Amino acid sequence: MNWIQFFSTSIGKKLQMSLTGLFLIVFLLVHCYINAQIFYNDGGVRFNEAAHFMGTNFVIRFVEIGLFALLIVHIVQGLMLYTHNRARRGVGYQVSAGNKTSAWYSRSMALLGTLVLLFLIIHLSKFWGPNRLSQTIGKGELPLYDMMKEEFQAPWVVIVYLLGCFSLAWHLVHGFYSAFQTLGLTMHRYKALVKNVGLAFSVLVPLIFALMPLAFWLHWVS
Repeated sequence: MNWIQFFSTSIGKKLQMSLTGLFLIVFLLVHCYINAQIFYNDGGVRFNEAAHFMGTNFVIRFVEIGLFALLIVHIVQGLMLYTHNRARRGVGYQVSAGNKTSAWYSRSMALLGTLVLLFLIIHLSKFWGPNRLSQTIGKGELPLYDMMKEEFQAPWVVIVYLLGCFSLAWHLVHGFYSAFQTLGLTMHRYKALVKNVGLAFSVLVPLIFALMPLAFWLHWVS
């Protein structure tokens, strides 16, 4: 069996999901750090410096393309695994075992992933997309900090972000540990450590993302 055939199997697809998931965890960590700069409450100076570095550094821009490609692969493979597993179950079970056999979020990864995707589309269309377009056509960077201050005065935008962060948290609770488990990195000695680190990451990172729109909406930062 060659690599192409292997990655087309169920195990191969799960391996791809795990690898792309780990890369996206790094992506979230970096963007969480950048967003956290707003809490210096310095009028966006530190945030704009970090955003400028991310938007103008050639290496970062190149890696950014790869990360978006991995994001697409992660989503496609997740949907393929979901439909494959649904097809294998056929008509399904007459009685659901519910939380007796697995947590609700592990059974709802496709739904949670879809909600996260919708959240990302809104985020990219409001901030990342317009900024990159402006840079590409030679008009320079947009004032992202000021744009966030304006956008997050609309309650519906804040609510969408909070729902997106909530979905991301539950998606990570299962996905973080599952990625390490698929890669064989949850041996008995490290099992508790991976679970605890995964739980902390799944709570803290989405929480920081969620505090960003709340901070602007409630005028904690100016």
